[in-house]
Amino acid sequence: MTDTALAHTVGTAAKPREFGPMTTRMFARYSGASGDLNPMHYDDVQARAAGNPSVFSQGMHQAALLSTFATDWLGAETVRRFQVRFREQVWPGDVLTCSGEITAVEPAEDGAEFVTVALTCTRQTGGVAVSGSADFLLPTEPTR
Repeated sequence: MTDTALAHTVGTAAKPREFGPMTTRMFARYSGASGDLNPMHYDDVQARAAGNPSVFSQGMHQAALLSTFATDWLGAETVRRFQVRFREQVWPGDVLTCSGEITAVEPAEDGAEFVTVALTCTRQTGGVAVSGSADFLLPTEPTR
């Protein structure tokens, strides 16, 4: 531990960001881009035949939105770890809000800081679609 003050502060939150409303077209495009061709994500007839109310989004789609939010906030080049937990399905019409907060800051080599953030992707219902955390190696002078 050094005697200098840390540049990043525990409790600092990013400005939340909304994505959506989600559409079947988004799910189909993500299917093609990711190679996840499970028809539950783009074929409403098959999704309903399987007992679902409609098609639903891939969990990795929300993880991608959450990672976009996090890297727009703290920088893609500074990511050291990113993990998520899938919690609720996302349906057409859902609006997702991604949020994040710094939960830990530790000094690192060369004057950088190792910053841990808690991340959440929440549906408009208040239900959490995806939660996660990430570590970033940041310069002591915030650049964003």
